[in-house]
Amino acid sequence: MYLAANGRPDAPPRTPMAGRRVPSAVLALGAVSLVTDVSSEMVTAVLPLYLVLDLGLTPLQFGFLDGMFNGATALVRLLGGRLADRRGHHKRVAGVGYLLSALSRLGLLLAGGATAGIAAALAADRLGKGIRTAPRDALISLSGPPETLGRSFGVHRAMDTTGALLGPLAAFAVLWATADAYDAVFAVSFCTGLLGVLLLVLYVPAAATAVPGPARPPRTAALRDPVFRRVLYAAALLGATTIGDAFLYLLLLRGLDLPPALFALLPLGAAAVYLLLAVPAGRFADRSGRRPAFLLGHGALLCAYAVLLAPVSWPTVVAVLALLGIFYAGTDGVLMALAAPALPAQGRAGVLALLQTGQALARLLGAAGFGAAWTLWGQRPALWAGVLALTGALVAASRILPAAPPTTPEAS
Repeated sequence: MYLAANGRPDAPPRTPMAGRRVPSAVLALGAVSLVTDVSSEMVTAVLPLYLVLDLGLTPLQFGFLDGMFNGATALVRLLGGRLADRRGHHKRVAGVGYLLSALSRLGLLLAGGATAGIAAALAADRLGKGIRTAPRDALISLSGPPETLGRSFGVHRAMDTTGALLGPLAAFAVLWATADAYDAVFAVSFCTGLLGVLLLVLYVPAAATAVPGPARPPRTAALRDPVFRRVLYAAALLGATTIGDAFLYLLLLRGLDLPPALFALLPLGAAAVYLLLAVPAGRFADRSGRRPAFLLGHGALLCAYAVLLAPVSWPTVVAVLALLGIFYAGTDGVLMALAAPALPAQGRAGVLALLQTGQALARLLGAAGFGAAWTLWGQRPALWAGVLALTGALVAASRILPAAPPTTPEAS
């Protein structure tokens, strides 16, 4: 456990090699995520067009399918963490998740427009994503020293976001080259997804997964640990007061009266900022403490809400997208780096899955609450409610969060 001058736990001191090298396992996992995100975002970019315009599904039907499966992904993460912890087979379980997602593209290709087949393919994709997330993050946390976890997660998230940016571009390039043949997009996505699985098999070191786990992950022990409970409560509280990215993009779109076709381009701006800042934010978290980095990230989100209270203009769009990218850079990987050092290596995937699931479900509740407030009160009162709620959550989280969880001997 590292103590600051005031006797409180804080960021660990830097070793001579700290911050100079990213573990090879992290780079390999980043490459896997990059390729897999190219595959998945190719489908995500064209799926609404394919289902609504080509197959004739109503927006309500598409929204129901997408929302249901996204909610299920959060719960499936618990299954992925439990499976990975049974015998320490983090790489094997993550590989099953990546393979399921790749095969889901083949399912879309073979569905032939049948709604049941499309639903099954979407379910396989979300199942695969849910299964692989916790084992993958556990692998990252076990692949290097605790004092460099912020940078490790930052590098991984930057590579992951690179794939998210390249995927839509690849999809539209395929559509342009094939005269809007959606089957060609699904075929290319399937081959790209298989490439990601191959990279995992060949380049993620087997030694990184050699962590023998107990028969049952010690989730109950983690919930009794005061440090982990404080991280979980703070993440859930802050998650419950976020209003959802789609609402932010919709507010920008309506404020400028932009054509709906531009809606899909807005997330690319936030993703580009996230890509640029993920690694610097991880370094900042390692040097200055992950708690302040996590809180500052949510502070950027609060500023984005406040900016939207003013009349929307093009500078508003740029500011909101930049602040949203800062929010993800300061919170996504940083939360994992904040929690992981306090957890023993045995059962870590299951406990991280619990943290991820709690945050994801809280965000779903937050988005639903904002949607209800918008419907009942109108756009501006709902946004004011969001600002006040997040402000209160930030104040509470600053008191709940530990400065830095202590590093257990088993975790290092």
